[in-house]
Amino acid sequence: MAETQWDKLGAYLKETQILGSIQSTLYWDQNTGMPKKGASWRSDQLTYIAKILHKRNSSEEFLDLIKGAENEFNGYLETSSNLQIIQSKKRNIELLIKEFNRQNNLDPKLVECLAKSKSKGYESWQEAKKKSDFKIFLPFFEDLIKLRIEEANQISDKHTPWETLAQPFEPDLTLDWLNNILMPLKETIPSLLSDLKESEKYHWDLSPESQQNLCSKLLDEFGRDKDLVVVAKSPHPFSITLGPDDYRITTRIVEGEPLSSFLATAHEWGHSIYEQGLPSQSHQWFAWPLGQATSMGVHESQSLFWENRIVKSKSFSKRFFKYFVSEGCSLNNHSELWKSINHMQAGLNRVEADELSYGLHILIRTELEIELIQGDLKAKDVPSEWNKRYEELLGIRPSNDAEGCLQDVHWSEGAFGYFPSYLLGHLISAQISSKMEKELGLIDNLVDNGEYEKIIFWLKSNVHNYGRSVNSMELVNKVTGEELTSNYFVNHLRSKLKDFC
Repeated sequence: MAETQWDKLGAYLKETQILGSIQSTLYWDQNTGMPKKGASWRSDQLTYIAKILHKRNSSEEFLDLIKGAENEFNGYLETSSNLQIIQSKKRNIELLIKEFNRQNNLDPKLVECLAKSKSKGYESWQEAKKKSDFKIFLPFFEDLIKLRIEEANQISDKHTPWETLAQPFEPDLTLDWLNNILMPLKETIPSLLSDLKESEKYHWDLSPESQQNLCSKLLDEFGRDKDLVVVAKSPHPFSITLGPDDYRITTRIVEGEPLSSFLATAHEWGHSIYEQGLPSQSHQWFAWPLGQATSMGVHESQSLFWENRIVKSKSFSKRFFKYFVSEGCSLNNHSELWKSINHMQAGLNRVEADELSYGLHILIRTELEIELIQGDLKAKDVPSEWNKRYEELLGIRPSNDAEGCLQDVHWSEGAFGYFPSYLLGHLISAQISSKMEKELGLIDNLVDNGEYEKIIFWLKSNVHNYGRSVNSMELVNKVTGEELTSNYFVNHLRSKLKDFC
C-alpha cells in the first residue's frame, strides 16, 4: 500500500516531536541535575535545537507536506462517512497552518538569540534570587523583554504584543475578554480578605525526609504508575512530558513550610494526569496538534483541582492524617491538619498562597507584564512597582527581592503571557468541579471513599479527551453547558470562608 500524503506529514511531525522531546529532556536535566558549570554548554545545546526546530517548523518542505495532506484530505472528504475522522483531520490541518504561519514570520536569528537569552536569563535569575539582588538579573531581563517584543511584532499585526505572546498559552485570548472575566475579582477578593479574621496558624514542621515520604505516599494514593511517572527536585516545581510514556514531576522542600512540597506535588500531579489523559496517549495523535493540551488555563485547572479540591478537602485531611502522624506531625487531629492546609492569610509568595489571596498575586503579575511589554513600565522599576502593588492589594510589602519580584521563574524564561492561566485555571476548575459533583456526587464523599480512579475517569472522559479540538472557552461550554464565569469560584471561596470567619 502506497504511503499517503497524510502518512508523510505524520512522519515529519514525529521527527519534529522527537527533537522537541530532546529539548525538553535537556530542560529537565538543567533544572534537576545539571552541574552549575554546565550552563554555558547547555545554552549552546538548547540554542542549536531551537534553531533546528524553527527551521523544520517554517520550512517549504513542511508547508508542502501540509498542503499535500490537505489536498488529499479534501478529496477524502467527499467520500468519507466518518464524521469524527473528518473533524479531527480538519482541525489538525487548521492548527498546523496557524502554527506554521507564526513560525514562518520569525527571523531565524531572533529565534537563536531568544534561546540563548532564555538560558542566560534562567541562570542569572537563580543567582539573583539566591543573593536577593534584582540588579544581577536586570540586564538579562531587559534583553528578554526586548527580544520578546520583537518576536511579537514579527508574528502578528492583528493582536497587541502582549496578546500575541499569550496566544501559545491561551489560544484566542484577547485583553478585552481577559479584563471582563478577571477584573471583577480585583474588587471581590480584597473585600473577602477584609472580612477574613486572622485564623490560628499551627506551628509545626517535618524533616525533609518525612516530607518526601509523604509526597511519595500521596502519589501512591492517587494511583501513580512508577513505570510512567518519575519525581525529582528543582528550584521551582514543574511537570513535563518527555514522551508518550514518560512523565516527570518536580517539587522542592521549603524550610519551615511542612506542606509546601506536599501541595506542590499534588499540583504537579494534576498537570501530569492531564497529560496522561490527552488524545495523544493513544499514540495516534502524539505528534499532532490535536494530542496537545487545550490551553494552559485548562492545564492549570487540572493541577488546581487536585491541589485545592482534593488535597484541601476535609475528607482528605481525615483520610491522610495518620500518614502525617507516622512521619512526625505534631498536630492533634485531622481538623488541625485541614486548617493548616487551608490556612488563609495574605502572604508574599504566590506558590504558597491560599485560594483566596492567590488571584491577587496573579493580577499583579499580569498587570506588570502587560505594562512591560506594551506600556511605559521599565524593567528597572519592577521591584518598586511590585512592592507598591502588593501593599495596595494585599496590605503587605516584600522586604527583599527574593521574596518579591524574583520569586517566580517565568520571566527568566521569557514566558510573558503565562500568568493569567493560573487564575483562569481557578475559574475553570471551580466550574468543572460543580458539574462533576452533579454527576458523581460530592467530592468530599468521593475522597472519603478513596475513589480517585472514578474521579480520574470522569476527568479523562469529560475534560482531557478534547485536547486541542476546541479552545478553552469552548471546552468549558461543552463540559458545563455555560460560558466561563467567576461565580463558581467566588461561591467556592465564600463557602470555605464560613469555616474561618
